[in-house]
Formats: sequence, C-alpha cells, structure tokens
Amino acid sequence: MNTSLQNTTTLHNGVKMPWLGLGVFKVEEGPELVNAVKFAIKHGYRSIDTAAIYENEAGVGQAIREGIKEAGISREDLFITSKVWNSDLGYESTIAAYETSLNKLGLDYLDLYLIHWPVENKYKEAWRALETLYKEGKVKAIGVSNFQVHHLQDLMNDAKVKPMVNQVEYHPRLTQKEVQAFCKNNDIQLEAWSPLMQGQLINHPILMEIAKKYNKTVPQIIIRWDIQNGVITIPKSTKEHRIIENSSVFDFNLLEEDMERINGLNQDHRVGPDPDNFDF
Repeated sequence: MNTSLQNTTTLHNGVKMPWLGLGVFKVEEGPELVNAVKFAIKHGYRSIDTAAIYENEAGVGQAIREGIKEAGISREDLFITSKVWNSDLGYESTIAAYETSLNKLGLDYLDLYLIHWPVENKYKEAWRALETLYKEGKVKAIGVSNFQVHHLQDLMNDAKVKPMVNQVEYHPRLTQKEVQAFCKNNDIQLEAWSPLMQGQLINHPILMEIAKKYNKTVPQIIIRWDIQNGVITIPKSTKEHRIIENSSVFDFNLLEEDMERINGLNQDHRVGPDPDNFDF
C-alpha cells in the first residue's frame, strides 16, 4: 500500500515520480499561488505540475526556491512538470519554449516535460524536440497530455523514445478505460488532471456514502481511487487545509467492491475539451 506522500512509481526509463502532486491550473501569479506551492512543499508534497499556458511559471519558481529553503530539502527532492503550448509545437520552437519555461521557473532542468495537446500535423515535430532535450539530459522524462490511443499510436510509429507519461482528464465520470489499457500495455504512466471534476462530484450520493464508510471526504475517496487504479493525480487547491486534506489518502485502502462502484459511475463525460475536437 502507498503509505506516504513521498511514495513514487517508477517510469519506464527508471525515473521515480510521486503518485500525488499539486496542480496549479487557473491559479494566477501572485501571493495565493506562491503560498499554495509553499504550503504543499511544507506539508510533504514533492510534485508540482504547471504549464506555459497557465502563465504562472515565474510564481511557481519563486515558491519552489522559498519552499525548499524553508523545508530544508533540495531541488533534487522535487518533481517539476511543465508543458509546451500549442502555438510552440515545432522542432525549434518547442526547444525554445522549453528554455523559456526553465528561465521563468528559474530551474536548471525539469523532471517532466509534456506536449499539452495533440495538435494535428504538429505534435510529431514537437516530440522530436522533446527527444533531443531528453537525450541531451536537459529533462529527466518526457511525455504527452490529452493523447487518445490513436494519437499515441501515431506518435510511436516514428518516435525513438516512447512517452513516459500521458496526462489526461480522468475522474469517476470519465474513466478512459481504452486509454488506460493502452498505456498500461505500453508501459506509459497515466496521470489524471481534473481528478475531482472541478468539484462537480462533491455531493454525489454514492461517493458520499463511500466517504462516510471510510470516515473520509469525497475528494479523498476519489484521489485514493486514482492511486489504487495506478493513476498519478494532481488535484488543484490553493487552501492550506484542502492541500493537507487531499494528501491524507495514504492511511486507508478502498475495498474492491467500492473501487467497482466508483468505476461504475463512468459516463464518458468531459468537463474539459475533447482531444479529438478542439480548436486552439
């Protein structure tokens, strides 16, 4: 059983990645962002997930510098992810975007760099750039985000290095069984964004009933379900008590019957864009 917030899974290239991290999507630059990341580090989180398009890499970087100092840990103890945005998908432009993200974050390297969306006719060149960054040792692991099975197959036809991670929208209403099975068979680690469905599942009667049974909150039940399904998760919060609550999921195990009940809530329902039909 995963007994601590520092528990990791090993990606197919041997790099260790924490099961739980903090997401900072839609958190604007400023004290709230810096404090959220610092709270997370202070309370044992070691993984932070950002992206160029979030326009908050500078604040995340500041929080990392202050947070590691206060926690008495080193940069190497953290796992930092960022993503290249659609407008920068190309060979040269992706390499430039990586350097820009590093500069904003004030870091020497990233632990994981992802292609944010599978923009047709663009993601293969971007992947070639990620492979270069990886081979040059500038990033510890590379991956993709929002890739469906056919995107992954298409990418892997030409790729020299296969993705280590695929970060997708994943929650009890969208269990992505096909994507999950494909990733598992190909040793690509699945990671969930929007694991709590942007708060829309908090009052779901079945989840509330299961939460009561374990004396936990609905978010804790969902995060635990992710981890037991072998899915890394990065719930977003800026409130200290919620950041602590979201991480208090390593002292219990969901029974198989409850896992199945949660699996059964799937409706293939997205709160985010459809990877097969987006226009940005």
